[in-house]
Amino acid sequence: MSKHTHAFQAEVARLLHLVTHSLYSNPDIFLRELISNASDACDKLRFEALADASLYEDQPNLEIRVAFDKAAKTITITDNGIGMSEAEAIEHLGTIAKSGTRDFLQRLSGDQKQDAQLIGQFGVGFYSGFIVADRITVESRRAGLPPEQGVRWSSDGSGAFDTETITRAARGTSVILHLRDDASDYLNRWKLKSIIGKYSDHISLPILMQKEVWDKDKGEYVLQDEWEAVNSASALWTRPKKDISDEQYIEFYKNLSYDSEAPLAWSHNRVEGSTEYTQLLYIPAKAPFDLWNRDKRGGVKLYVKRVFIMDDAESLMPAYLRWVKGVIDSADLPLNVSRELLQESRDVKAIRDGNTRRVLSMLEDLAKKDVLPTGEAWKQLSAEEKAEAERQAGKYSRFYAEFGAVLKEGLGEDFANRERIAKLLRFASTHSDAVSVSLADYKARMKKGQEAIYYITADTLAAAKNSPQLEVFRKKGIEVLLMTDRVDEWALSFLHEFDGTPLQSVAKGAVDLGKLQDEEEKKAAEQAAETFKPVLDKLKDALKDKAKDVRVTARLVDSPACLVVEDGEYSMQLARLLKQAGQKAPEVKPILEVNPSHALVQKLESHPRFEDLAHILFDQALLAEGGLPEDPAAYVRRVSALLVA
Repeated sequence: MSKHTHAFQAEVARLLHLVTHSLYSNPDIFLRELISNASDACDKLRFEALADASLYEDQPNLEIRVAFDKAAKTITITDNGIGMSEAEAIEHLGTIAKSGTRDFLQRLSGDQKQDAQLIGQFGVGFYSGFIVADRITVESRRAGLPPEQGVRWSSDGSGAFDTETITRAARGTSVILHLRDDASDYLNRWKLKSIIGKYSDHISLPILMQKEVWDKDKGEYVLQDEWEAVNSASALWTRPKKDISDEQYIEFYKNLSYDSEAPLAWSHNRVEGSTEYTQLLYIPAKAPFDLWNRDKRGGVKLYVKRVFIMDDAESLMPAYLRWVKGVIDSADLPLNVSRELLQESRDVKAIRDGNTRRVLSMLEDLAKKDVLPTGEAWKQLSAEEKAEAERQAGKYSRFYAEFGAVLKEGLGEDFANRERIAKLLRFASTHSDAVSVSLADYKARMKKGQEAIYYITADTLAAAKNSPQLEVFRKKGIEVLLMTDRVDEWALSFLHEFDGTPLQSVAKGAVDLGKLQDEEEKKAAEQAAETFKPVLDKLKDALKDKAKDVRVTARLVDSPACLVVEDGEYSMQLARLLKQAGQKAPEVKPILEVNPSHALVQKLESHPRFEDLAHILFDQALLAEGGLPEDPAAYVRRVSALLVA
C-alpha cells in the first residue's frame, strides 16, 4: 500500500473555514448531507446496474448504516452504493464544488433523468462533516473493481489530503468522522436517530442503526449486533392518492403539525410542467397562539427529492396564508449552497402561486358546502350525499372564526387573487349578528335603486350596531355590514368595489342614498341647512380647534350629532388603531354633523352656555363613535354644570 499526499484545490483551507463556520447555521445538518450523499451513491449504482447487473455483486439490497463508537469518538456513515476508485476519490473529494452527482446527472438523459432520485448538487455537502470533526477518513471501493483496489482518503481540512490503496471486501463507501471534543454529544443513539427522523426520514432507502438495550450491571445502554431501520423510508406524499386513507392523511397532519385536532381539509396534488413538485397542504381547525405574529414563518416544510431542506419555507406561501400546514417536495429548486435558504426565482414564484391557488380553491369548496341544502335540493340527495353534506356543513364557518381576520390581509398583499379573497370574506350586518354575510349575499339583498355596499368599522359589534351613523339606514331598511376586526379598516382600503358595486363607509363623506332618498327629503335637508346656518357658524367658531367643519346631516334620526371624515381620509377608527400599535398616525380633524330636528340641537341657539353645550355635543359624538374626549375632566365638568343649572 502506497500513501500519497495531495494539495486541495481552489484555496480549500479558506473555503473549508467558510463551509464549517458560516455556511451552515445548524451543526446537525452534517448528518443530513452525508446521508444524502450515501443515498445518491446507491441511486447511481441502481442506474448503472440497469446495464450491468453484476455491479450488485452479492449485495442486491441497497442500504445506509449509521454507527458510532464512543471510545474512538467516531461516527461512521456507510453505504453499499456505487463507491469510488482512487482516481474518483481524488477528483471528487479533493475539489470543493466538484460534485459527482452533478456530473452523473449530466450523463443521464430521457426517462432516466426524470427518475433519478439524486440529491447532491453543489459538491460541498461532504465537507459539512468538518463542522463536528477535526479529521475525516473515507474508505471506498467502486462496484466492479476487485477488493484490492479500495481507497482510503483522509484529511484534517487544513489544506491537504492523503490517499492510499487498501483492500476492502465490501462495495460502497464509509465516511468516518473523528469528532472534536465539543461535538461528543453526537455519540448518542437517541440524538443521531432524532436527527435522521427530522431530516432524512423519507429517504427511500432503509437507514440502519444498531439496537441498544439497557445493561443493569453496567448501568448504561449497550449496543447490540442487531441492526434496525430508524427511518420510515416512505414519504406519504409520494404515494398515489387512491392508496392513502383519510385516517392516514389525518395522522400525517398530526405528526407534521403537532396538532391534536384533525384538519378541516387537505389537498394532495402532483404538479407538472416547467416546474415539477408535489404539494400536500392542510387547513387546520384551530389557529396557533402566534397567529398574529407576522414575523413567524409559514407552516410549509420543503423537501427536495424527499430530503428535508427546511421548516417554515415562507417563500413558498404568502404571509396571509401563514397558517397553512403541509409539505412541498420539489424535483429541483434553486437553493443556496447550504441548502438552508431558497433563492427567489421563477420556479419559487411558480410554486408559491400554485400553492396560493390551491389553498383558495380548498376554501372556496368549503364555503360552497358550509350550509346544508334545503327543500327539493336536499330531497334529491342520496343517503351518502346527505351524510357527506352534513360532515362538511359548518366547516367554513369554523375556519373563518379562526382565520378570517388573517385572510383579509390578502386584500392588500395579493392583487392577483383579490377578487377570489373578497368572495371568501364574511361579515356581521344590521340584518345578522352572525359573521356569515358574504359580499355576494349582501349584493343579492340590495334594495332597488341602491348603488353602493355600505359598511361601518368599529371596535366591537355593539359599538357598530348602535352607531348613530346607521340611523337613516335602519329607518329605510338598508343593510349595512358591521366590521369589527382590527385589520378591516386597512384591508378595505384596497377593496374599492365588489362585482362592479362600490363599497362605501357610512362614516365617510356626506350621506348620499341616491335613488333611495326622495326629492322631498332632499329639499327638507337643504331647507334645514339654510335655516340653521347661524347656529352652524357659531358651532364652527366654538369648535374650530376640534372640528374641520360643522354641517346639517340627513343620516341622523334619533341622535343629536355624529362625527364623520371626508372620503379618502383616514378614518378616526384607523387613526386610533395606528396609535395603539405605536405607529405615527396623521391628525384627523372630523366633521361634526348635527340633527336639526333633535331637541338638544334646537336648544343651542338660545342657550346661555352655548360654548359648553357645543363641546358636550362634540364629545358625545366622539364617545358614540368609539373615541375618548381629549380632556375627559373638562367634559365631566361641563356635563355636571349643565345638570345642576
